[in-house]
Amino acid sequence: MNFGFLEATGLAPLPAFLTSLALGLLIGLERERNPASKAGLRTFALVALLGTLAALIAGKTGSPWILPAGLILVGLMMIAAHARESDAAADPGTTSVAAVCVCYSLGVLIWLGYPTLAVMLGVLTTMLLYFKPELRGLSQSLTRQDLLSILQFAALSFVILPVLPDQNYGPYEALNPYRIWLMVVLISGISLAGYVALRLTGGSHGVLLLGLFGGLVSSTATSMVYARHARDPGMLQLAAVVILTANLVVPARLAVLAGVVSPAILPQLAPALGGALACGAIGTFYWWRKLSQQPVLALPEIRNPTEIRTALGFGLLFGVVLFCSAWLSDAAGSRGLYAVALVSGLTDVDAITLSTLRLYDLGALEPPQAAHAIVLALVSNIAFKLGLVFTVGGAALARRCAPPMLAAAAGAGLVVVLLPA
Repeated sequence: MNFGFLEATGLAPLPAFLTSLALGLLIGLERERNPASKAGLRTFALVALLGTLAALIAGKTGSPWILPAGLILVGLMMIAAHARESDAAADPGTTSVAAVCVCYSLGVLIWLGYPTLAVMLGVLTTMLLYFKPELRGLSQSLTRQDLLSILQFAALSFVILPVLPDQNYGPYEALNPYRIWLMVVLISGISLAGYVALRLTGGSHGVLLLGLFGGLVSSTATSMVYARHARDPGMLQLAAVVILTANLVVPARLAVLAGVVSPAILPQLAPALGGALACGAIGTFYWWRKLSQQPVLALPEIRNPTEIRTALGFGLLFGVVLFCSAWLSDAAGSRGLYAVALVSGLTDVDAITLSTLRLYDLGALEPPQAAHAIVLALVSNIAFKLGLVFTVGGAALARRCAPPMLAAAAGAGLVVVLLPA
């Protein structure tokens, strides 16, 4: 927008102050609802304006000490307000003190030329304040093991990953320690999200959600656990729906991985994965509609996906599959890659998918070849889990799971066959 008329009237800073006022009112609106808070709409609005005003004065006078002095003043003001509280058991008000300091800083940030960032942070701050009960419930529902999982993921992402060299090594220059570990972090993050969701929802939020989160963590583990439960009285139908839902997650998960790692492959790969998802969903929906209300007996017995041992195991598997794929692709062409896809897809479709995407990014594979390999791995994985369902859960469970799972494999295979080789 053109604010030339503001320049002419000496009101050029007005938009910055109006943005600060709006942010202060937004945060203050949430605090106004809290009876224990010593600051509300007016206080937060004034503090935001104070931050912008202090930044303006500091810049014009060349006195940067004004900014920290204003922050200290605001903080002391809030501490003094809460210190006068006679009830020792009352809320000490540390959240409101921190919120006021953030509000002041956002006002400064707006004047320094970062209004969009300040608005984003202001909205996030308000959300943190508003969702206090939900965040408290979340923290109380997490066990010590869950917190350990989150800390281990942080170590994988922010301690190990930054120190690894981002350089290609070995034959075909296919092995890059940083890229390999980045894939470990990606898979661990997706699995951790499902792991935490499973812990939070338990078995009380529906069969479909349980299958969804179980598939995010490990569709194989989920299939194994509920195949065992299928032999319990009255659990056959429920086990089938959970297993089918968990396996529907696999093509969706592969599409997400491809979109994150190699978006250029999606035009070739997405139709096949979409075909698998659509064909499998039809059968899953049929059995879900026939399912009466039944209790979910147990969560999938899965290993923490962020354990160092688990992460190292996946990283090693990924490296081996990547090397074998590059070697066989060079020695035997696409047939060698397809052989690796069929074998490795039996136990872990993520490793061959990421390996194929890596070779595609290096220019060693054409888009149709990469798509064929990933779909072959998916079909191999479906066949393995169908055999697992039959072996562990019995023929009755296999009769329910086989049509949707085979339909998913056929849907992916039919689309990929139509792609140019």
